[in-house]
Amino acid sequence: MNMRTPPTPLPQRLSLVAQTAQSLREAIRAGQWRMHLPGERELCAHLQVSRPTLRAALEELQHNGWLDVSSRQRRRIRARPAASRRAKQQEIAMLSPWSLLEMAPPMMFIVDMLRNKLAEAGYATKFLVNRACFSARPERALDALRRQNPNAVWLVFGSKEPMQRWFVRQELPCIVAGSCGPYIALPSVDVDYRATCRHAGGVLLRKGHRRLALVLPQDAYGGDVVSEAGLREALALVPGTAPLRVARHDGTTTHLCTLLDEVLLAPHPPTAFLVARSLHVLTVMMHLLRRGKRIPQDVAVISRDNDPFLASTTPMVARYDINHVQFARRLSTAARQLAETGSLPAQAIRLMPKFLAGATV
Repeated sequence: MNMRTPPTPLPQRLSLVAQTAQSLREAIRAGQWRMHLPGERELCAHLQVSRPTLRAALEELQHNGWLDVSSRQRRRIRARPAASRRAKQQEIAMLSPWSLLEMAPPMMFIVDMLRNKLAEAGYATKFLVNRACFSARPERALDALRRQNPNAVWLVFGSKEPMQRWFVRQELPCIVAGSCGPYIALPSVDVDYRATCRHAGGVLLRKGHRRLALVLPQDAYGGDVVSEAGLREALALVPGTAPLRVARHDGTTTHLCTLLDEVLLAPHPPTAFLVARSLHVLTVMMHLLRRGKRIPQDVAVISRDNDPFLASTTPMVARYDINHVQFARRLSTAARQLAETGSLPAQAIRLMPKFLAGATV
């Protein structure tokens, strides 16, 4: 080792307090608030942060001369530079049907890392939760949200076709964190679920299984739709396989167990299950065990998705694990390019996960 070589500086990660302070500064620069900031409750909901985090960020702004605190505890804006066109374009709005607390841990990690990366690049981010925007008729809610955020670059999670088609019609800068519907021209970043399920089908077929079932939510969209297509492609390559059974559940344990019983009581029940959404894998496995099915001796189970708790099951679940750092990096790069240029090709970026063999196959 060369002792003269100075040590490599460690990468710095901005804290959530620093990100929150930066988001507030960008909003002030853009003229989002006039004389005073809103109350803490409204700001917490607006920024999707806790009150202690918000207060620490406000103290930082006050210390740096951005705010004054009056005797009535109202925070008056002291410095509000003229909003330039570039500053207005630097806000990236993340739109989700779930709050951060409702997200699965892997998705929470992706959102947190994405916010960090965008903050490091100088972009203000806003996390918005509005379930009406994800309905079958989202136009009114989306119109209202657009008026409230006229200069935003949009990054949407869990979107369905009606929302995606609205963004196409409005010609707004938008990236889909997930998969687009057929013939929808928007840039997107997602797991390659088609290839994943085609691979899962091949794994099960090589183990001798010829009767397979796929467990999906009723409101299948995006990656769920192509998951079914990928599994069917795998089955079509091997003669003698039975038609694929698809159990579409409403998300409740009761309905899923009812469907499983119907499948198990059929004349030729499946010997293998591929399950979308890691949370439902536990329901499937526990119900199979209740019905006297040994895993994997009688029935094999593969989870299309991964979650940290699946590493603690016995037997350990065979599953597919994505590189969350890579996923967040690709989303961040696409969002920055869209913010800087105003447009992106309607390219579908697909990431292939790693198969973790487990002991359920």
